[in-house]
Amino acid sequence: MTSTADLSGTLRSALDPTAADFAANRAALLARIAEIDRAHAEALAGGGPEYVARHHARGKLLARERIELLVDEGAPFLELSPLAAWGTAYPVGASVVTGIAVVEGVDCVVVAHDPTVRGGASNPWSLRKTLRADDIALANRLPLIALVESGGADLADQGEIFVPGGRAFRDLTRLSAAGVPTIAAVFGNATAGGAYVPGLSDYVVMVEDRAKVFLGGPPLVRMATGERADDESLGGARMHGTTSGLADFVARDEVDAIRSVRRVVARLGRRRLGAEPGPVDEPRYDAEELLGLVPADARVPFDPREVLARIVDGSRFDEFKPDYGTSLVTGWADLYGYPVGVLANARGVLFSAEAQKAAQFIQLANRADVPLLFFQNTTGYMVGTRYEQAGIVKHGALMINAVANSQVPHLTVVLGASYGAGNYGMCGRAFEPRFLFSWPNARSAVMGPDQLAGVLSIVARQAAAAKGREYDEERDAGLRHEVSTRVVRESVAEFLSGRLYDDGVIDPRDTRAVLGTCLAAVHSGPVRGADGYGVFRM
Repeated sequence: MTSTADLSGTLRSALDPTAADFAANRAALLARIAEIDRAHAEALAGGGPEYVARHHARGKLLARERIELLVDEGAPFLELSPLAAWGTAYPVGASVVTGIAVVEGVDCVVVAHDPTVRGGASNPWSLRKTLRADDIALANRLPLIALVESGGADLADQGEIFVPGGRAFRDLTRLSAAGVPTIAAVFGNATAGGAYVPGLSDYVVMVEDRAKVFLGGPPLVRMATGERADDESLGGARMHGTTSGLADFVARDEVDAIRSVRRVVARLGRRRLGAEPGPVDEPRYDAEELLGLVPADARVPFDPREVLARIVDGSRFDEFKPDYGTSLVTGWADLYGYPVGVLANARGVLFSAEAQKAAQFIQLANRADVPLLFFQNTTGYMVGTRYEQAGIVKHGALMINAVANSQVPHLTVVLGASYGAGNYGMCGRAFEPRFLFSWPNARSAVMGPDQLAGVLSIVARQAAAAKGREYDEERDAGLRHEVSTRVVRESVAEFLSGRLYDDGVIDPRDTRAVLGTCLAAVHSGPVRGADGYGVFRM
C-alpha cells in the first residue's frame, strides 16, 4: 500500500505493524544492526583492554572520555566515520575519533587521537578520516578542535602518508584564513609532523608535565646533532608557555585543559550565518516502525513517504509533481524547524520523467536557498532501446548536471540500493554532499551482483564465439559465482563505510536526530543557491 497526504499535507501511513512481512523485515534489519554494532564495538575498544588499562594507569583519559568532558552537558556528539578502515589490515576506527559536538552552544568539529592504538600514530585511513573532518569544518564553517596525543605518522606506512599528509597542514591554514577558528589541546606527544597541528592552530592549550611538542625528540636530536636534551627543555608545556611561546595556555591537568578549550570557544563570538530554525514538532508516527518498513529482500521497493512520515516535522510533506515521474518523490518539508527539499526514490529505476522532474525541483530549491535531502534506493537509470531513443542519456545528464552544480547544502541517506549512475544522480559521495549516511541494509556498486556477473559472462561468451572457440560452461559458472560473491562483499554498508564512502552507518531510528544535527551544522554557514548552471541538454 502507498501512503498519502490529507489536505493539510500531513502524510497518512498505510503501514501495518501487525503484518507478517513487517515482523520479518524488522527481524532482518535488527540482525544487520547487531552486526554493525559489533563493528562499532571494535572501534570503541581502541587498542584493547591492556592498552586502555595502561593509559588509565598513567592518569590519562581516553579519546572519547575527553570528548565527553568537552561537549555541553546533555548535548549530542555525532561521531563520524566510526568504521573507517573496516575490512583492512588496520584497526577499525583508524586510531582517531572525529565528529560534531556542541561546545559552549557552538557546533564544532572534533578530531581526537586515540593513543591506545599504536600511540595514536596516523595510518592511511587515519589521514583520510582527518581530512574528511577538515572538509566538514570548512564547508560548514565549524570551529575545529583537535585533541592531540599522537606520535605522528606510523613510519611503516610513510609511503602512503607522507605526500598526501601535507594536506592536513594546508587545511589548518586555510581554515584559519577563512575565519574558521582552529584550537589544539595537547595531552601527550605531538611529535614530528604532529607538532605542526598545534603549530598551525589559532589557539594552543598544553597539559603541564604531559604535553611534548617537538619536531625531533631527544634520541633524534642526539643522532642528528650530538646534543643531549630532555623532553621538557626540548618541547615540554612549561617551556612552550614561557620560552617558545607556542602554548597560549598551560593547563594543570587534562580536565583543566578541556576547561580552557571550552573557554576559548565561549570567547570566539561565533554567530550562525544561516537561517534560525522555526517551531519544531515531532512526527506523528513512531520511528520504531522504520525497522519493519524496509523489505528483507533488497529487490523489493518500498514507499519513501512512509520514511518521511517518521522523520519530518509533524509528518507534513508538500509533494511536488506527485503524478509525474512517480518513481521519484519530490517535495517540501521541515526537519527540526529547518525547511528542506526532499528527493526520494519510490521505485528503484529512474526514467526520463523522473530525471526532468528532479532537475526542475533542484533549481527551485536553489532559487529558494533551501537545503536538499536525498534518500537513495535506486538501481540506476532505465536501459533499453525504447528508453535510449526517448533520451534517457541526456535526461539523466540533465539531473546529474543539476545535482553537481547545485550550491545549497546536500544531505544524503542511503536507505537501500544505490547502483549505477543512480548513485550519482541522487548525490552520492562523488558529488560531495555535506553529509552522507547509510542504513545497515544499504548496498552500493556499479550494478547488482547477479547483473554484473551476467554481463561479464555474456561478454566472455561473445569473445569465445568471435574466435570460434567452444565456451567452457563449468568455468563460466565458477566465474559468475566468484564475481557475484566479491561484489556482494564489496557493496555492503561496512565495506563502504570502512572506505569513507559515507560518514557513518546509522540505525534507521536515529535518522531524524542525525539529520537534525547536520542541518544545524550546515546553517552555521551561509545557505545560498546557485546563480547559474552548465548547459542543459534538452
